[in-house]
Amino acid sequence: LASAVVILPGLVFLIIGGGLKPGIDFTGGSTTGLEFVSNVKQATLRAELTALGYQDAIVQQMDDRAYFVRTKELDEDQKDRLVDNLKTRLSPDGITVLSFDLVSPVVAAETVVNAMWAVLAAAVGVFLYVWWAFRNMPSPLRYGVAAIVALLHDTFVVIGIFAILGEVFDIEVNTMFLIALLTVVGYSVNDTIVIFDRLRENILLYPNRSLANNANLSISESLGRSLNTSLTLLFTLLALLLFGGPTIRVFLWVLLIGVIAGTYSSIGVATQILMVWEYDDVRRLFRRSA
Repeated sequence: LASAVVILPGLVFLIIGGGLKPGIDFTGGSTTGLEFVSNVKQATLRAELTALGYQDAIVQQMDDRAYFVRTKELDEDQKDRLVDNLKTRLSPDGITVLSFDLVSPVVAAETVVNAMWAVLAAAVGVFLYVWWAFRNMPSPLRYGVAAIVALLHDTFVVIGIFAILGEVFDIEVNTMFLIALLTVVGYSVNDTIVIFDRLRENILLYPNRSLANNANLSISESLGRSLNTSLTLLFTLLALLLFGGPTIRVFLWVLLIGVIAGTYSSIGVATQILMVWEYDDVRRLFRRSA
């Protein structure tokens, strides 16, 4: 129920909004390398671009006075006007255009497809690894499936929340979002395997104890470790959010949401899926309803 409260509104917003709000990386655009003669700070350049109507611009610092700027698609005239405006406002002594390239929507679409394949490959790899790692346990397939369910749960939580943020606050997703999502996948599986590994040890130590009791014991013994690890990471992410630059802000928000969801799913979803399958609770539930 707690998971449904988070996931279902996100799915509704995904349907209403037609998916996540894509950034320049996925819709195409222009990339421009600029070197300023005057000393221009990254925050100042970003503010000026916003004032000129490029609210979605992504600014990355390459050197002390050189920046890599991504904007919506520009032609040569628009690029020249942008450089002239920045020169007038920020660097009267001059600006050198280091590079200017177009990212077509076709290339952006390929990025989306490749990202989907990357997530799928990660999920398959995780499933096969968990299946192999627990091959000496009864029904090792179930451990792999339970880990994948927890992984999908965390992915849906992140995507659902960003669907809501995109519709309400106009927040876009970019390639940093995908990188962070893959990071969340790895973190979630790592936390799940810790509990599963503890469950394996308890099954070997207490073979006469029921699987449910061994599962409860394993979660209790791993609870402190999981919470401490996650809190340590959360403090680091919060520090980066407070003091880091806006370029990696989407990446940090995905990690922050993903760490919370991953900790919760490892404790409250993965092992429970294993138990539901073991005791055939779903079929019993339908029989009771009938």
